[in-house]
Parts: sequence; C-alpha cells; structure tokens
Amino acid sequence: MGELTTNVAVGGDPCGTICDAGVLVRDGRVAWVGPGGADGSPLPGPDGLPVIDAGGRAVIPGFVDSHTHLVFAGDRAEEFAARMAGETYAAGGIRTTVAATRAASDDDLRVRLRSLVDECRAQGTTTIEVKTGYGLDVETETRLARLAAEVTEEVTFLGAHVVPAEFAGRADAYVDLVAGPMLAAVAPAARWIDVFCEDGAFTAGQARRVLEAGRAAGLGIRVHGNQLGHGDGVRLAVECGAAAVDHCTYLSDADVEALAASDTVATLLPGVEFSTRQPYPDARRLLDAGVTVALASDCNPGSSFTSSMPLMVALAVREMGMTPAEAVWAATAGGARALRRSDVGAIAPGMRADLVLLDAPSRVHLAYRPGVPLVRRVWKDGVEPRPMA
Repeated sequence: MGELTTNVAVGGDPCGTICDAGVLVRDGRVAWVGPGGADGSPLPGPDGLPVIDAGGRAVIPGFVDSHTHLVFAGDRAEEFAARMAGETYAAGGIRTTVAATRAASDDDLRVRLRSLVDECRAQGTTTIEVKTGYGLDVETETRLARLAAEVTEEVTFLGAHVVPAEFAGRADAYVDLVAGPMLAAVAPAARWIDVFCEDGAFTAGQARRVLEAGRAAGLGIRVHGNQLGHGDGVRLAVECGAAAVDHCTYLSDADVEALAASDTVATLLPGVEFSTRQPYPDARRLLDAGVTVALASDCNPGSSFTSSMPLMVALAVREMGMTPAEAVWAATAGGARALRRSDVGAIAPGMRADLVLLDAPSRVHLAYRPGVPLVRRVWKDGVEPRPMA
C-alpha cells in the first residue's frame, strides 16, 4: 500500500504513518503491521493466506462514528428547506420525528436503520454508536434501544432528548419518568446514557439527575452540550466524568480549561453546522489547549442528515482549523476514545481488523477531494461486510 495510517504514534506523528506497508490479518484481528510487501518480500505469517495488493493506495483505520441518531421514522426535508431560506434552527423539530417514530412499526424502523448502517459502512464507518431519543415514552424508547442493539453494541439511551408534548410545562415530571421507569426498561439494551443539556431541552440540574441515575444503573455517561449557546453542558460532563461531551460549539475559556484537565473527549459534529448555518466549533483552540477531539456525523433527520465521515473530515479541515492528519485521527482514534474503546480506531497487533482502502495515495485526499467517493473497500473484523438491508 502507498500509505498506512496506524494511529500508533511514532516520533511526533500521532497517525503513525508507514509507507510501502503491509498488514497481516488473522481471525479478524491485526496480527502484524510494518514495512514490507511492496518490493515482493514476504510478509510474516503462515503461507496460503490470501493477499490483497493495495496498488499504492492508502489504508486507514475504519471510521468510528461515536454520535448518531439512526433509529427514527419520517422526514424533515421541509424543515431543512425553511432553514436554508433563513429560519433559525431550534431543537423543537425533534418532536416532529418523535410523532413519526412512535407511529412506525418495528419492521419499518428496522429497514430504515439497517439501510443507514449500510450507508455508513459503504463510506468507511466500521464502528457506530446509535442513540434512542425519538420515542420519549417507555414503550418506544425500549423499542428503539432493542432495535439499535441489533446493529451495534454502542447503544445510548437518550430519553432526555427534549420534553415531549404531553409533558409540556412539566419538565421535572418527565425527568422523573426518564430517570425511573424509562431507564429501568431501556438499560438492559444500552451501554450509555446521554442528555441534551441546553436551553429548550434540560437544565443542568435536570441533566445531572438523569446522568446520576444512569450511572447508578451501570451505564456510561455522554452529554449533548453547548450547541446552541454558552451553557453548563461541558462543565457538567467533566464533573460527571463523561466519556464525551458532544457539539462544543460555544465554549468559554473555563470550558476549554476543564476539558483539557479531564479525560472527557470533545466530540465535534460539523455536519450540524453545515446543515444549520451555525458557527463551526473552533477545533484549533481545543487542540492547542491539549483537549482530545473526536469527529462524528450526528446523523439525524433534523440537523445533520448525513452519514458521511469523509465529509466530516473535509469540513473539519476546511472550517475548523484541523490538519488532515488531525481530522483523520479524530474520526478514527478520537471516536474510539469517545467510546472508551481500545480495540478499534487504530491498526496495530491485537486490534480488530477494521480497515478502509482509499482510492487515493494518502489520507489527505479525504479533505483534498471533498464529495468524491474515495472509499474503495471496507473490512470489519477482517471481513468485507455484507449489506444488512
């Protein structure tokens, strides 16, 4: 292959780049990585293994998309068109999707979900987090978690997405439901709990109650924060030991300092800013402060209906001050850290063999050629995945 991105840091290169490299895969795991093969020299390992010649193309780890909302029904294209005509984005559109999702059958939701997973994989995403959050009642949130668990082990309970219409003016009562019966029903299918701590969604006090209940139920913590304006989400996430706080569009100096002093990952979602015309997060500011940054798609029907991690890389480079190497690292190793995974996001012995072959000589082309389908082949656990839908 022309350029291998291992994400095993070497000599100041966090991407651990190896040119003219080879990768040996055995039983779904990486068995060996290093220079070799380009000049015809044999790779280590038993004879008889199939050999794939990358033909001078680049290989990167599979993308780790640590923030998606793939289980839903309905369409919000009219809302998008209105935004592009000048209307301001607000979180209230979520309720439109909630109504459609509650009315959908499991089979309808499953077909849409699997189609989107196929779409993600075709673009190089091999690890996907999927949130609930479009049910907002016990029955539907439980259904969404069960369906999400059919396609990923990274299921997040987001009952605290917004307050549903039937609880209008009774947000605390809804929090009681989320932190009580809803959590009890959903937790067996989930790994994480999340909350939208934002004006128009949940206050810091309400969010803390939800997160603490989730922790007591054995779930890891994630937070939506500081998307629509300055607020308490980032510092709440750090105080609660969240694995990640996502959006981070509006940050004070104190927010950045808190993130830099913690192991909470700042997950940036540039597809949202692209689709809502909000200001992009300042990734350069975070990176220069020593914050660990991830990139994710936030694929959802309202504010970022794209599953393309290559697009996130391109936007991060063009709009957020990241270098191509930083953006690719954030979309792979950064996403793995946001999910607290040590088996994905890098190409090294013992890691899952999640690999992406680019139809390009280097990872730079992901930003250099935006919108071009550069993902040529994808392997998950050493196997090219079959379509789910």
